[in-house]
Amino acid sequence: MRVGLLGAGRIGSFHAGALAATEGVGELVIADAEPARARALAGRVAGARAVGSAEEVLAASDAVVIATATSAHAELITRAARAGLPAFCEKPLALDPAGTAAALREVEAAGTLLQIGFQRRFDAGFKAARQALRSGALGRVHTIRCVNSDAVPPPAEFVPLSGGLFRDCLVHDVDAVRWMTGREVVEVYARGSNGGAAFFREAGDVDTATALLTLDDGTLVTATATRYNGAGYDVRMELSGERDQWVAGLGARTPMTSAEPDGPAGPERPWPSFLERFADAYRAELAAFARAARGMAGNPCPGREGLRALLVAEACELSRRENRPVRVEPFAG
Repeated sequence: MRVGLLGAGRIGSFHAGALAATEGVGELVIADAEPARARALAGRVAGARAVGSAEEVLAASDAVVIATATSAHAELITRAARAGLPAFCEKPLALDPAGTAAALREVEAAGTLLQIGFQRRFDAGFKAARQALRSGALGRVHTIRCVNSDAVPPPAEFVPLSGGLFRDCLVHDVDAVRWMTGREVVEVYARGSNGGAAFFREAGDVDTATALLTLDDGTLVTATATRYNGAGYDVRMELSGERDQWVAGLGARTPMTSAEPDGPAGPERPWPSFLERFADAYRAELAAFARAARGMAGNPCPGREGLRALLVAEACELSRRENRPVRVEPFAG
């Protein structure tokens, strides 16, 4: 199978290496808005070649992976659908719910496959925690706590284009909670603060946030995120049930130091970023996409999951701005 890769930046470069090692993937065809970057990446990856445009990628591929800037996602999803190609796209599918829904309508009209990149669904720890929850081993789960912390803030120029902390970061927690529990978020109450660089405030964003999510069965979820966690990159989900408690993301490289005399010290090699922390999960989701694109398996993360998570993130942002609880309603556009 020939796979097209659109985008040769940080995540695109990682995906190129993962795709080259994925069973069933033969040739890799790469394009980027900066052609020199595509050529350089193709030169580093066995079985890859660079072309000059997205049109050439679509014409030469049996499936396509979209890892460009967010602003290009919806257009490329549409073009892939109209070309009859299965597509994998990093989140978000578009900058807002209306754009997301429009792209999904194109995919559904074409009858093509669209998988969205929520990589935590493919992480070994998150999968094990989900199995424990679904098996009943925890009993009734009454509380879920999510932690999402960057080791260092992103570049200043990224922030105005990111969609904000809720849409960029906490949307992953929302998807993980929905996937883990099989429940929907019905109400949110969110707050945010800025104690770091001025460029977050200038972009109308926050560098630290907390959201209380209420699920449709009454389960309470707290989700926190920050751009400043100098100890290292940290993503965890704690599941508290009547019988037991499980946590995904607590391991030898989790950037935490116990205050107890007999507790563990901080790790020598904490996770530096999301790419290292979720490297295996990224590989697994692309392998799953390759199988789905070849008709060997179903779609493990359909595009509509992106819209549902985005609606919750949008409600969190509205709650933060207006300092009130917000109900999460189905998209009516």
